[in-house]
Parts: sequence; structure tokens; C-alpha cells
Amino acid sequence: MPALALKIDIDTERGTRQGAPALAALLRETATPACFLFSLGPDNTGKAIRRILRPGFLKKVSRTGVLGMYGLRTLLNGTLLPAPHIGRRHAPLMRAIRDAGFETGIHCHDHCRWQDRVRAMPLEEVRAEFAAARAEYRRIFAADAPAAGAPGWQTCAHARRVYDEARLLYSSDTRGRAPFFPRIDGLASRTLEIPTTLPTLDELLGRPGWSDGEIIAHYLRHLRDDTLNVLTLHAEIEGMAKLPLFRALLAACRARGVRFVRLDEHARALHRSPAAIPVSDIVMAPIAGRSGLVATQSEDGGTTASVTTGQ
Repeated sequence: MPALALKIDIDTERGTRQGAPALAALLRETATPACFLFSLGPDNTGKAIRRILRPGFLKKVSRTGVLGMYGLRTLLNGTLLPAPHIGRRHAPLMRAIRDAGFETGIHCHDHCRWQDRVRAMPLEEVRAEFAAARAEYRRIFAADAPAAGAPGWQTCAHARRVYDEARLLYSSDTRGRAPFFPRIDGLASRTLEIPTTLPTLDELLGRPGWSDGEIIAHYLRHLRDDTLNVLTLHAEIEGMAKLPLFRALLAACRARGVRFVRLDEHARALHRSPAAIPVSDIVMAPIAGRSGLVATQSEDGGTTASVTTGQ
């Protein structure tokens, strides 16, 4: 019986205001656990136009109907329109999702800044950016964030060091096969990484001849029985225009006998035997249906090694 964990990335003010509550309502109705990762600072989505020269960016924009999903106002935030501060506007909404029983964590402070710049930032800049997210999370929830998942699957050695300093329970910054301790530039991180294992919906949308039913069948074919399956949702997609499709996917998974699990509970179980968790390199690699390169668990199978987790 496959095990599936849901991770919800919330990128924008609109996604926080509309998509996240809609997803929370559906998931609560169906008694489905999920982790909501919040963007906590300014919504500078409009600055994403700088990605126009990345290979595949324009093709993805055309294929997925970005304007219809995100809305014109969101696509102007931080450029022609002021960048709304998400945490200050929507703290009560975020706490309501936590109080409904869902796991919460950090997606970022400034989504565009992290996704576009983190790999070029010096250590102190990465540390300051993540510290801003941690401080806003602490202000909203009166607790330290237990987990983080990077925008656009963008990470680097500095980011892993900052995660270690924060003593996170786990992170979810990568695409891969199974949980591991990451290694970048020869240095292993002690922060457990639980990668996204399944394609995201926006990587599948708009493929020639693909109906909603074919997308659901594609997901069911790719569920594995031998490891935790992790699906990343986006509040701006599955929580809005594609909410009916996500509802249908949930129903199909339950009909298949899929067992939904919480990421934090899975992480705690893994921490009980850290020596059994492999160490794998993180490499930057392309993903079908996504522009640019993303942090990916290497294909070398990893090595088992003792890592002091501090958990």
C-alpha cells in the first residue's frame, strides 16, 4: 500500500489568501494530512520576469497558462505594483490552518529573491534571508519553524549550513527518490532531506493530448511501494483553478489504497535510526516540464554514513 505525503508550497499573497484556505478545507473534509509551507515576506512575483532568458521558461508559461492561474495583479507585484507583505496581511489565516491540525513550515521570506539568487549569495546574505523568514514565522506562530522547503528547488552549501544552524527537523529542497542526508561540495548536512518524488501538476499540464484523467493515471502509475512518495502542490494551482482535478486525484488515490502520512511524523521515525539514512550528493539538473535547473538527489545511490542530527 503506497504511502504519500503532501507538501503545499504557497508562493504568493493571492495563493495565501485564496488557494491555501481552499486546500485546507478540502483536505480537512477528506481527513488528509498535509504540510503548508508559507512565503512569509514580500510578494515580488512580478520580478520573475527576469527568468525570461532561462531555457524553457517561455514554453512553460505558455503551456500552463500562468496569467490565468496567478492573475494579472500578482504578476505585477513588486514591479508596477507594490509588493504586499504576506505575513503581515495574513497571519490569522496562517494560524487558522495550523489550528485545523495541519503541519506548517517555511517556504521562504522573499520567494523571488531566494529562487533567483540563493546560489549566488554569500553566506551572510543567505543567513539573513532565512533569519527573516524564521523571525516572521516565530512572530506568527509563537514557535520555531520545524521544517523548510525552498522555492523552485533551489539550494546551495550555504543554505544547508543555515538549515543546520536552525536545527530543523527536516527540509524538502530537492527532487529525488527517498530521504537522505545531503552532501554539497563534499560537506554533508545533518538536516534530513525529504525530496519531492513525483512530478508537480504544472509540469504535466498542457502536454499535448493529456486530459485530466490521463494526468491522474500518470500519478497512480508512478506511486512506489518501497519508499515515501512526496507530491508538492501549489496553492496557486491545485488550490484555485485546478482544485477539482486535485479532488479527483485524492479520490483516485484513496480508491487505490494509498495511505496519506504527515512529513513531520515520517521525519521523526527516520531520526530514530539515522545511521540507516544514506548520504547523497545534491546536483543541479533539469526536470521535464520545468525551466532551468533544480536541486536533485544524485543517482549514485548514496552511501550510508553516521551523521549527527541533533534531533
